[in-house]
This record gives sequence, structure tokens and C-alpha cells, in this order.
Amino acid sequence: KRIIIVLTMLAVTLAAGSAFAAGSSTINVSAAVTGTCRWVSAAGSVAFGTLDQDLQPAVTGTVTDPTFWCTNGKAYTIVDDNGLNEVGTTHQLSDGAGAVLAYTFSYTAAGTGSGKSVTLNPAISAGIVAGTYGDLPEGNYSDTVTLTINP
Repeated sequence: KRIIIVLTMLAVTLAAGSAFAAGSSTINVSAAVTGTCRWVSAAGSVAFGTLDQDLQPAVTGTVTDPTFWCTNGKAYTIVDDNGLNEVGTTHQLSDGAGAVLAYTFSYTAAGTGSGKSVTLNPAISAGIVAGTYGDLPEGNYSDTVTLTINP
């Protein structure tokens, strides 16, 4: 009689356990990726070299582009501050003593990112127009242009 009671209690316990196991629950899982752009190598340069005042040819700068990445599919824009010696929107090199030399400065100002593993560059180009530096005083001319990438 005792064995029957124990077996009955065991059967009731097992039946109750399986009743609690029935049904389902929904779990919502989420994450957000913030679109961004970051400079990888922010140090770029443009070198015009030594200018020949006698012939005054047009000069194209030798460019080392900075590099950056943007979130995959994220649109970006790049703007510049026209440099330290700007007049209006004209970029100018300065000798630090008042003499200036205008130069052109352009780059790819917009695009779309492809993710952190794909580095991009602004494809900078710069030049000095022929015949614009024959009367400049001797010296070293320089400028600093700051590029800002958004977002």
C-alpha cells in the first residue's frame, strides 16, 4: 500500500512538472549602431617643391592624402577652412612676412562609407597657376588647411 501511495505521488509530481513546462515566451533583442566617420591618418600634405621664377610654369602639388573610414552606407561630407591665409575662398601660401601666393585646392567633398575595414581618402589635388609667382620675394611659403569630415 505504501508503494502505491509513493508511485501515485511521483506520477502527480511528474504531471505537474510537465504542465509548468508548456507554453512559450518571446524575448526581444536589439542593438543600435551609430553611423560615424573617423580619420585613420589625419596627417596629409601637399608639396609644390622649388618654383622656377624664370619660366613660371603651372605646378601641380605632390599630395599625401589623409585617410578615413565611415560606417557602411553612411553618407559623409568634407569641408575645409580655406587655410590660415585665406582671402574670401582663395587659398594662399604665405612667407610669414606679408607675401602670398594663391593656389588651388580641391578634394572629393562627399561620398558614402563602406565600413571600418575600407579606408577612404579625400583625393586632394592642388596647383599653382602659371605666371603667378615671378615677382615674389625669395623665401619659404606655407599654409595649413584643416579638413573636417561629417558626420
